[in-house]
Amino acid sequence: MIQVFHPIPVERLKLLVFDLDGTLIDSAQDLCNSVNATLEEFGHEPLPDPAIAGFVGNGAPMLMRRSLALAGNLTPDTVDEEQLKKAYAFFLQYYREHKLDFTYAYVGVLEALKALKELHDEPGRAARAMAVLTNKPVRPARGICEGLGMAGYFLHIYGGDSFAVKKPDPTGLRSLMEETGALAEETVMIGDSAVDMQTARNAGAWALGCAFGFGPQNLMDVPPDVVVDSAAEWTQALSPAAQSTRGDGPR
Repeated sequence: MIQVFHPIPVERLKLLVFDLDGTLIDSAQDLCNSVNATLEEFGHEPLPDPAIAGFVGNGAPMLMRRSLALAGNLTPDTVDEEQLKKAYAFFLQYYREHKLDFTYAYVGVLEALKALKELHDEPGRAARAMAVLTNKPVRPARGICEGLGMAGYFLHIYGGDSFAVKKPDPTGLRSLMEETGALAEETVMIGDSAVDMQTARNAGAWALGCAFGFGPQNLMDVPPDVVVDSAAEWTQALSPAAQSTRGDGPR
């Protein structure tokens, strides 16, 4: 089901920016396995998968910090920084080797990306660019997109270490807007969490929320303009006939 709170003027859109984890892909099992392998390496008991998955969205360093804190019965700001540094390095190496063990594209993602590309390649229609902006480190992000056959749809794939700051800071999204010549009102951020919705708001862009990802529990903390229940609904939600073009800009 598509819920429209503020109609996005889809005819004007020039840039579609997708989050990765919880939006394009379900990477939860590989992330959980990598975190627990790291915890075991550093003498901790494994954590339940749902607990680890709940930490996804703010970047790998924060994922590891929160996991170490929970495993050690600490608060995130009291985690030993030297141990965190070593644990993060181990996590990255392990995850790079296991990032595609269980990770898969959500049902409908590849079909929706293909349909959106074909829709906007039609003669006489304004060209649109598609990109990925994730807080996951860029190397595994690109490797996953390539391994799952979706990298070719994106002009750019940027990660949490592509810029000096991560989402919800708008730097990455604004950089994509500058590179593609898209204005804020011509840009939509598509993601599954409040982090993605706040990123859109901070950049002045439109926000499309995905209720099927890792962060549905906080998605409405920063209300999206439109919410979909599946990736298959992206095509309808972002097609020219889908929504009214009323409104001057993102809310």
